[in-house]
Amino acid sequence: MALDQAFDQRGYDDGDDTDQIEPGDGTEMSFLEHLEALRWHLLRAFASIFVFAIIAFVYIHEIFDLIILAPSRPDFWAYRQLCRLADITGYADLCVKKLDFQLQALGMSDNFTMGITISFIIGLAFAFPYAFWEVWRFIKPGLKITEKNAARGAVFFVSMLFLMGLLFGYYVASPLAINFLANWQLSPQIKNQYDITSYIGILATLSLGCALMFQMPMIAFVLSKVGVLTPSFMRTFRKHAWIVILVVAGVITPSPDIYSQLLVAFPLVILYEVSILVSRSVQRARLAELK
Repeated sequence: MALDQAFDQRGYDDGDDTDQIEPGDGTEMSFLEHLEALRWHLLRAFASIFVFAIIAFVYIHEIFDLIILAPSRPDFWAYRQLCRLADITGYADLCVKKLDFQLQALGMSDNFTMGITISFIIGLAFAFPYAFWEVWRFIKPGLKITEKNAARGAVFFVSMLFLMGLLFGYYVASPLAINFLANWQLSPQIKNQYDITSYIGILATLSLGCALMFQMPMIAFVLSKVGVLTPSFMRTFRKHAWIVILVVAGVITPSPDIYSQLLVAFPLVILYEVSILVSRSVQRARLAELK
């Protein structure tokens, strides 16, 4: 529904004055007024990211040693769990005993620029719930009351899934990829010395990528609401989706052992099944409204 049409339908009120972005006299907002409202919501969202980024930069040395470099050490949580899994399964290759590589900064300004980059990534991760809430405050007044009720708790679920995906990417996907890439060599004579930008690129890409992939149930909810996606369609192509998930898991974890691939694929399969349930719930609600 277009925003200008949504604000014509003022026959409802959810009692939440914080969601009202139109003028106080109840008149329809013009296109420029909508842009002005959106501008302020985005400014507050970016400001929150900037504030958290500044705080992260103040403690950048501690963050770098305790968080960023942690997956490069064999005593990292994920590697300890892999060693426990190796003891249970008897597959000794799962246990990570060493990471044979060194990190180096090739450019004179690499340390400083990486500090700024890490700070903004940390700022984005911590400010995401508030930033999404600001965007949601702009979108919500344009919804009908039934749509608002259906989307109740959207900020909480989106933020929760983002955090779960971020932690999964940091604690599972990134260590598996780093372990394989660090220990795979064409020849023992070749020493693995990587640029710090390459290491941080893998860590940030996989962590944020998993955070976005974990939004699958929310994407299914939105697509089901607009009628693009149905539970029958998702069930019909379930096997195809599982194959795609296995391929994605294989790309995320290039390790040749099947255990690492399954560790990544299993949560994604669960999310796909949850998405089917979400789509079915939306379809049932739509059918109930038609009766």
